[in-house]
Amino acid sequence: MFFYFKNHFIVLSIIIFIILSSCKLQDSNKSHGIVFLENRSDKLILGNSNKNDVINIFGQPQIKDELDANTWIYLERTLTKGKFHKLGKNILKDNNVLVLEFDKYGVMQSKKFLNKKDINKINFSENTTKNDLSKKSFVQSFLESIKQKMYGNRKKN
Repeated sequence: MFFYFKNHFIVLSIIIFIILSSCKLQDSNKSHGIVFLENRSDKLILGNSNKNDVINIFGQPQIKDELDANTWIYLERTLTKGKFHKLGKNILKDNNVLVLEFDKYGVMQSKKFLNKKDINKINFSENTTKNDLSKKSFVQSFLESIKQKMYGNRKKN
């Protein structure tokens, strides 16, 4: 009887192992902005496409330049979950920016596509400024102000 249950347990565990190992983890992507920005930008032709064509392809611009209303910016950002060695943290998969400039008649004059390789790395200084005034605690500064008021009202002889 023991031998009979032992074989069923082994067969059942092999079947469960095969089922679980064949399951593929879903690649969960979180997208923000215009999806497939690079593919859509290929449809635009310099000097031929106008603002209406761009609105038909992308929709209204996500960012318009405040100083120059003829500069439109579209964004695409995709985050994905990391592998096991990243412990499931979000990893930047795509970070694309499309900058379009139009002339006064609404015809596209320039198209600039930037991806995540174009991101500038900014190095911040590790130096800090010491401020001796803020080292006093609240109680200490409060007591010093009371002390100044007490001794400030004395008449000098």
